[in-house]
Amino acid sequence: MKIAAALAASASLSGVSAFAPAVPGRRSTAIFIGREEGVDLSGNAWKPDSEKMGSTDTGDYFPEGYDPNEIDFQEGIGGSSGMGGGDRGPALPGMENLGADAVVQGGIEQASEIPAGMEFVMSSVPDGELTMDVAASSKGAELLLSVKPVCMGFEDYFAAFTSDSHKSFSVSPVAGRMDRRGGEPTELTVECKPGGQAGEFVGNLVINLPEDNSKICYKITATSF
Repeated sequence: MKIAAALAASASLSGVSAFAPAVPGRRSTAIFIGREEGVDLSGNAWKPDSEKMGSTDTGDYFPEGYDPNEIDFQEGIGGSSGMGGGDRGPALPGMENLGADAVVQGGIEQASEIPAGMEFVMSSVPDGELTMDVAASSKGAELLLSVKPVCMGFEDYFAAFTSDSHKSFSVSPVAGRMDRRGGEPTELTVECKPGGQAGEFVGNLVINLPEDNSKICYKITATSF
């Protein structure tokens, strides 16, 4: 009877444990540093030879076969400072032959004559009025006209008298390049040749500045006696 009861109790416990959730066992791991044999934990004991930190850069050195007396000190100093004198040649390659006998291609071309078809029209109000005297029996008289530049840059000019001016007037040079404003004036020579005729002659001088789309005008009166 007692044996049967014990067997029944054991079966009951086995059935209950079969449905109970499994609980994993806990594991603990511990590392004890410094207790292992043969391990050096004293750190890096390296030190430089000088016992203090210093530069590790590679020092300056002379190349193999260097001769300190080969180049004079004065030769090297004449680079950017211009010392040492002498003609070192052109700074730009290809300009070695640029000298007194060199031929320069291109450049700025200056007008030397009046273009065909250019008109000279007097303005209603001249920029200046000039007078001159000339003997009728003489070969003529000249008047020096100094024209101040009025343009912002260098300009080609063309000078001539209008078609209704007296035929005794002429001007030279008829073409050239005028300086920019504030620069040197342009010198023109006005000549009057009366050819034995007496009286009062009027000439209207026009200086065309085609690139600036402007002109300078002078009224010149010559008294021939």
